[in-house]
Amino acid sequence: MNITIHSLHFDADKKLIDYIENKVGKLSQVSDDILGADVTLKLENNGERDNKIAEIKIDIPRVNDLFAKKQTKTFEESIDTATQALRRQILKSKKKQRGL
Repeated sequence: MNITIHSLHFDADKKLIDYIENKVGKLSQVSDDILGADVTLKLENNGERDNKIAEIKIDIPRVNDLFAKKQTKTFEESIDTATQALRRQILKSKKKQRGL
């Protein structure tokens, strides 16, 4: 799986990039059909504590792109919750395909 990471308004460090690649890479255990993932990290300057946003878009053939966007206190937490949401979406789409 090809994982592309974009960070807006800041530079992501190596530790965060490795964490993202590890977590998003585990989605391939749920579905072998995943071609790639686009991860976008945003840092909002709104003064709130929950200003870290992670957006993940998964490209799977024969299925519309799956997307999750989460906003939390840390990028790690945002990635965790977004990958959990994508895992549920992948399982749901697989179940739907089997039913057809």
